[in-house]
Amino acid sequence: MHAEHYRQGDFQAYLCLLRHCYPGRRIWLLLDEAPCHTAILSRVLATQLNIKLIWLPKQCSELNVMDQLWKELKGDLAANRQFRNIAEAVDYAEQWILKLTDSQALQKAGVFSKSYWLRHF
Repeated sequence: MHAEHYRQGDFQAYLCLLRHCYPGRRIWLLLDEAPCHTAILSRVLATQLNIKLIWLPKQCSELNVMDQLWKELKGDLAANRQFRNIAEAVDYAEQWILKLTDSQALQKAGVFSKSYWLRHF
């Protein structure tokens, strides 16, 4: 999902989509403490949907797989190209992510690293 401004309503829609895609399954969601994630209504909805929110430590982007994936994308996105507008850049980024296999996404996010912090979980 992408939105022009990612706010709590967008995050809540994501929670609903996540529950819809994985009915009856246990969901633990690792998150940073962005305001849309910590909003009271977001926390209430997560509880109602039986989604466990787990908070990453502050200032530890190396633990956040999305930050690692973003770092990889940003290197490709900004390498020797210029987009006409932000929408074109967003489309490029979305296609870049969607074209990754599950294995490629995990590899680029650092999950296969021997030192990955959740490796033995």
